[in-house]
Amino acid sequence: MTIALIRPTTELFDSWSSAMAEFGDGHIDGSGLTAPVTPDRATLDALITKATLFADPHAELPAGFVRDDMYWIVDGAEVVGTLSFRHELNDYLREVGGHIGYAVRESRRRRGYASAGLALSLERAREVGLERVLLTCDDDNIGSARTIERAGGVLQDVTDQSARGHGLMRRYWITL
Repeated sequence: MTIALIRPTTELFDSWSSAMAEFGDGHIDGSGLTAPVTPDRATLDALITKATLFADPHAELPAGFVRDDMYWIVDGAEVVGTLSFRHELNDYLREVGGHIGYAVRESRRRRGYASAGLALSLERAREVGLERVLLTCDDDNIGSARTIERAGGVLQDVTDQSARGHGLMRRYWITL
């Protein structure tokens, strides 16, 4: 395996499209997209534009948004997942999203991709000078909870986020 984080690119359109289709109609954590996702060229072009804007430290972002490095988790030339590293937290991210959100396509789960992607994003967090990062996951997402805990995540609490369209959410801090 050659796992890396790369910025969205048209060069991997077919692999990205296949990965997005595998997620179905639900939300894809760390993708920068709103469900349901139509994995076509127009969606990818819009994602690349958004990712470029949100990564630009000099760009004026839409109200309520924070600087965000959007990546694909790749194994060679295959898109196996998505990852979003947010440089800071707003009120919503403090409760639900955290600094880092990620998702791995179902056919590639339980192979270490989430752990590798998370480790690479923690390196990025160190590069920008963060001392700790917040990660969240659904309370019943045992795989994600274990991934976060193996990376050093310490459970802060479990909160009811049903008013925000979620259920019970675990919030973890990882000291860098």
